[in-house]
Amino acid sequence: MSDFIRNRSPAVAAWNRLVRVYQRVDKLSEQNFHDLGLNTACFDVLARVAAREGLTQGELADSLLVTKGNVSQLITKLVAEGLVERRADGRRQHLFLTSRGWTLAGTAVPRQEALLEKSLVGLTPAEQNELIRLLRKWEKA
Repeated sequence: MSDFIRNRSPAVAAWNRLVRVYQRVDKLSEQNFHDLGLNTACFDVLARVAAREGLTQGELADSLLVTKGNVSQLITKLVAEGLVERRADGRRQHLFLTSRGWTLAGTAVPRQEALLEKSLVGLTPAEQNELIRLLRKWEKA
């Protein structure tokens, strides 16, 4: 093993481990979403609109950390698929799930939650809470 890999700083090792875990869970999630005819981006929109119907496209973009243009394209796709509807209020577009969108979210969200819980089965609830605390601390640094 090279000295470069062996002598990584704790910061680099933590980042590398986080990326590896993310990639593993992301791959499992993509398979889960694919079975439902979704991708991660569409799932994120469905889950967030289900959690807070009536949010604007701008609010959705901010919560997903993407551009308004990206959200607009996703919403257009989900509207065409009959999952989401836009309701205008002046210049703002508020987002709501259709009955079909609610049905899909009602299946997809619990399945994804179960997948995430299974991925953390090696950690006790106390360790999961500690992980959350540490990640929040890292995020604010």
